[in-house]
Amino acid sequence: MIPQIKKILYATDLSPNSGFVFRYAINSALKHDAELIIFHVVEELAPSAKALIESHLDKDKLKEITDGKFTHAKKRIQQRIKSLLEKESINDPKVERLISSIEVEEGYPADSILRRADRLNCDAIIMGTHGKGFLRHAYFGSTAKKVLRRVRIPVFIVPLPEGETDITFHD
Repeated sequence: MIPQIKKILYATDLSPNSGFVFRYAINSALKHDAELIIFHVVEELAPSAKALIESHLDKDKLKEITDGKFTHAKKRIQQRIKSLLEKESINDPKVERLISSIEVEEGYPADSILRRADRLNCDAIIMGTHGKGFLRHAYFGSTAKKVLRRVRIPVFIVPLPEGETDITFHD
């Protein structure tokens, strides 16, 4: 028997075409009557860059900047959800109830996605891929590839189209 999908982690990089993937996440949550957790990872700075910044800023200012990154990311996600629902003419209150939380953390994207999915007992992960780099990493982005190598639950990888889509977000 196929396990039911009751909790989905939608991992977003907040790129302009990420709304294209969000459409799939909403559709999957509706089809499965599943809870949707929206997750964004603010990539950690390289140790040398971090040391340079810490040498020029006091701890309070550094904390203020870090907290501001998370607040800004959450606001962008909330604005994008509202924009998507308006663009798609979705007035169903059930859709907004499916989104149980918006979470942002600092770390390495693949590691953070896997840890969060495990910690929250998610049944599936939905994420996009850009396919950057040499030969587009054989059609997968490096984060998607790293997640696929280590994941223990179904992952839905949605290739992001080049250029604008009908569901492109602009800030």
